[in-house]
Amino acid sequence: MACSAHKWSFAARFRAGAYSWQASRLACQRLREAVSEIKKAEKKDPIIGAEGAVRLMEKIWPALEHVDSSSGALGSTVNKTQGDLIPIVVNAPADEKTRNNWLDRLWRAMEDDGVDYLSPVGDHWGELCGFPELAGRWADELVSTLRSCWSDPNPGSYFHGATACLSCLLTTDRYGELLDLLELPRCPSWHYRRYGVEALLALGRKAEAVQYAEASRGLNQPDSVINQACEEVLSSSGLHEEAYRRYG
Repeated sequence: MACSAHKWSFAARFRAGAYSWQASRLACQRLREAVSEIKKAEKKDPIIGAEGAVRLMEKIWPALEHVDSSSGALGSTVNKTQGDLIPIVVNAPADEKTRNNWLDRLWRAMEDDGVDYLSPVGDHWGELCGFPELAGRWADELVSTLRSCWSDPNPGSYFHGATACLSCLLTTDRYGELLDLLELPRCPSWHYRRYGVEALLALGRKAEAVQYAEASRGLNQPDSVINQACEEVLSSSGLHEEAYRRYG
């Protein structure tokens, strides 16, 4: 069956503006139901499952735009939804043309996303590309914009494709370029510098990776997450006692 011919039950429940201000609980329930439907389809045909995952992620912001998310429950459910959906797309045996179509659709959805619900998609962009050549083209397209944004002397510059660019550079083994780019922001952010840790690990420079992670600490940075990253690096080097002493 062609992907476009598959009928998704969730599609009707995720029309633009489908949920009102007080519909957080219902929206969470519908997201869980949609994920179950997509996983069931994936078992029969991984390509159709991935198409469903892309379609749902496209619909998240338009459908949930007016819902009160102040309790955090909706945001958590949206994050878990993407945690379930992204691997479905990553692992699908799709050809480059199909992946390119998915990426173009997801990129438009990220551009339209008013609250960065789809930030995990950008975080895994290199993996979603599936093909090194495709990831390389995306890196080439995004890197100049990110460099310009991070070099801007005026505070507040933001590029929604920052992690997508970093993810593609990491995926395509462009470690030096990635690390040089991460030197540009005036204030270190773990959200970005974690890609630098991964680059150093890929280069076999584990001690430097721990130092790099430690240098990422600062105001509003997630110390517990940084501790966990450092502990994992030390443990992978066989330094279990030091890992426990410093970060356990």
